[in-house]
Amino acid sequence: MPVYTVSQVTTHIKQYFESDSLLNDLWVLGEVSNLRVSSSGHSYFTLKDDQNLLNCVMFRGQAGSDILANGGTVSAHGRISFYAPRGSTDFMVDIAMPEGVGELALELERLRLRLEAEGLFEISRKRQLPRFPKVVGVVTSSSGSVFHDITNVLGRRYPLVEVVLSPTPVQGIDVAPSIAAALDRLDREGQADVIIVARGGGSLEDLWPFNEEVVARAIYASRTPVVSAIGHETDFTIADQVADVRAPTPSAAAELVVPDRENLLRQLDELAEDSHRAIYYQLENRRALLSALVRRMDSRLPNLEVWRRRVNDLGRIAQSGASAGLSLAESRIQGMEHRLRALDPAATLARGFSVVENVASGVVVSKTSHVATGDNLSITVADGIVAATAGTGASAKPLRKKRKSAKHQQTEQLELLL
Repeated sequence: MPVYTVSQVTTHIKQYFESDSLLNDLWVLGEVSNLRVSSSGHSYFTLKDDQNLLNCVMFRGQAGSDILANGGTVSAHGRISFYAPRGSTDFMVDIAMPEGVGELALELERLRLRLEAEGLFEISRKRQLPRFPKVVGVVTSSSGSVFHDITNVLGRRYPLVEVVLSPTPVQGIDVAPSIAAALDRLDREGQADVIIVARGGGSLEDLWPFNEEVVARAIYASRTPVVSAIGHETDFTIADQVADVRAPTPSAAAELVVPDRENLLRQLDELAEDSHRAIYYQLENRRALLSALVRRMDSRLPNLEVWRRRVNDLGRIAQSGASAGLSLAESRIQGMEHRLRALDPAATLARGFSVVENVASGVVVSKTSHVATGDNLSITVADGIVAATAGTGASAKPLRKKRKSAKHQQTEQLELLL
């Protein structure tokens, strides 16, 4: 017969416990005793009846840990675990509920824990509802008042929306698959922008179809955002936990999925007023900028009156300068004219002078040596030429006191010269 080590035996026991389906999903009814809560918040206690006891461990934060009390009777859910290093068997409790809770409540809590572990309730996966849906799908009974209430609220708040009903029974045995199929049908058609799953209030048994796994998984699989509205405000189902949004009542769900027309009209009025103010402000701002620009342009334009005065002053200066220049030029011209007249031989002859030229030699007689007795002379006077012959008179007669004619004066001067 083989001999086993302690580790081999404890490993076998541990594997056996972990492979047993009963021991891994177990509800136990018993009285709490020896309760001890550690500094970390974990609870250590025993569950006992009149014959035996079971060591239990409940970690901090597990559902129902706050109801544990010595002497109290609870229904606890969990699994049997074998702790090999210590060789002890413990009941690892994850749910504790007061004694007297029905089988449905226990089943509901067990399913809730399993779906939660799978992530169906994860907040991060929940989607935002569309702000302005065109089509709202409704999964509910066609004969009840729920659909009528939803359509009334939708029509009053947002008349533009279209409502599509996917009818299904919502109460009775085995209606959960029908609810899931109606939801899946709306989602596959793709017409609805948001889906409301709804029914009126009732007991836990009446609402039980919305606690079944098939409905929960249909909501989880929907590509369209889902709003749950099951029962009254105090009712809470698994469908509520899986849905993207939970509404306390069907009418409240209708209010959640569409905007309020009155609010929209007020918002439009506010937007129009804000737009008017913004446009007015922009116009005033542009008007102020334009006025400043015009003032700046005006300040940089020339002062026409000042420039007109400057032009007039420059004109007067130029005119005065031109007049002075003309007067100076005229004076200069007159002076030159006088000088030219003084140099004009004709003018000299007109004053009584004459030019005597030796005809033979062509020399202008300016000295006596230029003429010999008997030389033919040409005497030029103001009004013509006089022919003469040089004589022998060495001395000229003295001039008389009375004024003589210019011609006579020239003749006497010539005689003196001769």
